[in-house]
Amino acid sequence: MIGARISTRTPLYSLVAAIALVLAWLGGPTTAAPPPGITTEFTVPTASSTPRGIVAGPDGNLWFSEFVGGKIGKETTAGVVTEFTIPTANAGPFSIAVGSDGNLWFTELAANKIGRVTTSGSFAEYTVPTAYSNPFGIAAGPDGNLWFTERSGHKIGRITPAGSITEFAIPTANSGPLFIAAGPDGNLWFTEADVSKIGRITTAGSVTEYALTNSIPTGIAAGPDGNLWFAGSNRIGRITTAGRITEYAVTSGNGPYGVATGPDGNVWFTESAGNSIGRVTPSGSVTEFAIPTASSSPFGIAAGPDGSLWFSEGNANKIARMTSGVSPTDRKPALNGTGQVGLPLVCGADVWGMSAVVAVSWQRNGATIGGRRGSVTRQPQGTLARRSPVAVRPNCRGC
Repeated sequence: MIGARISTRTPLYSLVAAIALVLAWLGGPTTAAPPPGITTEFTVPTASSTPRGIVAGPDGNLWFSEFVGGKIGKETTAGVVTEFTIPTANAGPFSIAVGSDGNLWFTELAANKIGRVTTSGSFAEYTVPTAYSNPFGIAAGPDGNLWFTERSGHKIGRITPAGSITEFAIPTANSGPLFIAAGPDGNLWFTEADVSKIGRITTAGSVTEYALTNSIPTGIAAGPDGNLWFAGSNRIGRITTAGRITEYAVTSGNGPYGVATGPDGNVWFTESAGNSIGRVTPSGSVTEFAIPTASSSPFGIAAGPDGSLWFSEGNANKIARMTSGVSPTDRKPALNGTGQVGLPLVCGADVWGMSAVVAVSWQRNGATIGGRRGSVTRQPQGTLARRSPVAVRPNCRGC
């Protein structure tokens, strides 16, 4: 995998809205892209395990939680599943995310713990200080820590890779926070389902809240347009980092829930009640795709390393793959996390259909920063090796 470290004397987010490391093609073979919406389903080995959260791992596989089964699952893009049993029985694993340490971190809703599992299946668990807090959503923060919501504790928690937990109270009482995501502004954004708000918390713990008028928000994710996108109440919403909210209607009764940015530059979401997967463009155009298995209850969703969207089907006990319209051999590796002074940005290992050399550049709001370019070379097994000083430590002084 490739690591990029920002070297600058000036706080990055006081100067730019968003800086991204862009990996651009220099050519290479591709195959025709399948149309979007084609679904393939894979049954989870443990019966009635109720898969919930899902994320693309740093090892090129998909990782998911089994809420009832008490396991963490690993699935290859070919559909081969391996399961790892969590030490605490009946832990109720829920959301899952990739940490800055290259491990998978997950919430244990029923056990009141945060769990960590390595890609080889070794576990560690950490108890949340507030009793019965029901940790729910989890996301990697720009500060190298994991951030999580406490559904019943009405707090936002932060856990370091070493397992030290700090909790921050949400100003609105009984807010019921659900999901959380790192924003392009260096903050964490979360949904408050019980009070119909979107919250923002800085890495120092300062919380700001924005009221919604039409939605009970659930899932949230950073979008391809520099905004946050959220689901809830038959709508897909967009909130800018300044707090401006726009909402778009979906089919009535479909119940949008999980949200993820797709490899096609659109936002994708699960519709748990409508048994569909939705796609919304940055301009707000919504398309919905039916799932073959009836009443499957799609829940979590994530962009996979193969150019597809992967999602969990809780009632059907399946993990499914849906084509995005992007060719499996014409995909660019995506970085995990957002830029932060002194911290690495990492893209997961995978085999991409690209030429041997890939150009690298830093961009500010989509425009290339002059002189901030480099290149990386693909290793024989397909992962990216660090070959350029500019790629490894791009100098953003004055950005």
